[in-house]
Amino acid sequence: MRPLRLLAAVTGSPRLLAAAPRTGTAPVHVPPDSLSGAGGTAPAPDRPSSRTRLRAWAELLRVSALFTVPGDALAGAAATGRRPGRGTALAVGASLCLYEAGMALNDWADREEDAVDRPHRPIPSGRVAPGAALAAAGALTAAGLALAARAGRPALAVASGLAATVWAYDLRLKHTRLGPAAMASARALDLLLGATATAGAASAAPGPAGTHAAPGPAGTHAAPGPAGAHPPSAALPAALALGAHTYAVTAVSRHEVQGGSTAAPLAALAGVAGLGAAALRGRPAHGEPSPAPATGTLLLPAFVTAYLRTAAVPLLHAVLNPSPPLTRRAVGGGIRAMIPLQATLAARAGSPLVGLAAMGLVPLARALSRKVSPT
Repeated sequence: MRPLRLLAAVTGSPRLLAAAPRTGTAPVHVPPDSLSGAGGTAPAPDRPSSRTRLRAWAELLRVSALFTVPGDALAGAAATGRRPGRGTALAVGASLCLYEAGMALNDWADREEDAVDRPHRPIPSGRVAPGAALAAAGALTAAGLALAARAGRPALAVASGLAATVWAYDLRLKHTRLGPAAMASARALDLLLGATATAGAASAAPGPAGTHAAPGPAGTHAAPGPAGAHPPSAALPAALALGAHTYAVTAVSRHEVQGGSTAAPLAALAGVAGLGAAALRGRPAHGEPSPAPATGTLLLPAFVTAYLRTAAVPLLHAVLNPSPPLTRRAVGGGIRAMIPLQATLAARAGSPLVGLAAMGLVPLARALSRKVSPT
């Protein structure tokens, strides 16, 4: 081999190889990008696509469960004997923000536990940064309180109690005996928020002559509306019913990872059956208005049937086989069953058409739950 070609072979220089005289063998070409040092750069890692990031946040926030939230405000408005209005819409917006704040905060607080039991969740899998989840929880809480404030001071007071309960549950009470009670209190407060915001906005609305409602006892304003209008406290029985259902579902959810509990789904099944039977009683509880004679008589049994079918059937399966998959299915059914329960409470309060509007969210919740789990 000639000296120039020998030097090219030793140094691996493509320029020397190209300059070397041919000896019947084709020169070896070494691409510059494959050389070590400054000759090339390593390919940059692929960044997640926008669709992947969006799905991760949808899983973190459990968006399929969002459709169970507006019915709280609708049932609360119905309990006051008023039609849903501006205050109800503000309550729905505040409830959605506070609910999603709780979802983000829940996964942030459980990130170490989820790394062992649910490594596929957005935070332990690395698809959502812990700091981003905590920031989202704070921003959503602030947005929810801001919306509630626009419905009046009483609504802001209820929303503040709701926000405090959500943060206390996620950060402290979740793994204690008070966990189910805290979650039940949050859901009951959400319904009371709808009642308070609806009544508060109606009180602030100008009357037919452009003046506000005349002052009532103790300096309060008597809210204009139908003759059968009630104060927000009339929504307490409905709030307690929704809270009881939430307590039962939360108690079952504490076993959805390991399974093995028959007592929790059995107790929840008894509670669901009791709520269904109470809703079909001939006379409403004290303080509840009677349902509309014609439409209410037809729709109320249909709503109760939908509630029992959605909640009781998967609970029965979990009782017979308390495996983790069936327990999770029972929890998901209990979450979705809140919609027909809200419709039942609205119909029982004399607003069956409001209940029918809430039931319109069922197909959306069912379709989205096939893509994003509500648990």
